[in-house]
Amino acid sequence: MTLQRRDPFRDFRYIDNVRNRFWRSYGPRSHASRARSWAIPLDVVQNDDNVVITASLPGLRTEEIQVTIEDGALSIAAEKATETEESSNGYLLRERRAGKFHRAIRLPDTVDADSAESTYNDGVLTISLAKVEDKKAKKLEIKVG
Repeated sequence: MTLQRRDPFRDFRYIDNVRNRFWRSYGPRSHASRARSWAIPLDVVQNDDNVVITASLPGLRTEEIQVTIEDGALSIAAEKATETEESSNGYLLRERRAGKFHRAIRLPDTVDADSAESTYNDGVLTISLAKVEDKKAKKLEIKVG
């Protein structure tokens, strides 16, 4: 026979945990994670002369993509129309996404929005923004003595 410590609130804690797990799936965090999963994945690289933004948009045509720069924010929006598929055995698996996609990022003050260039090749959108000459980092020479 083993001695066990008595915990009169054990059942209350168990019910509270079950209730919290249930409500956690309906809270604002679940909506944020759902919205994040539909966001366009980006890579942003900054070097001495420009900022390059690369976005993955597979399966889209250039007519379905809108890129805008307004008030220092870059916005990429796309809409992929749903395709209807017929299956002879009645089973259908759909993993490709369809619908509206959107992503917006704040651009640094050092870029010139007027010099923006964008290319779309093999499902990858590349946006290149040149830096403003006045705001580029300047390297100072250190003199001895």
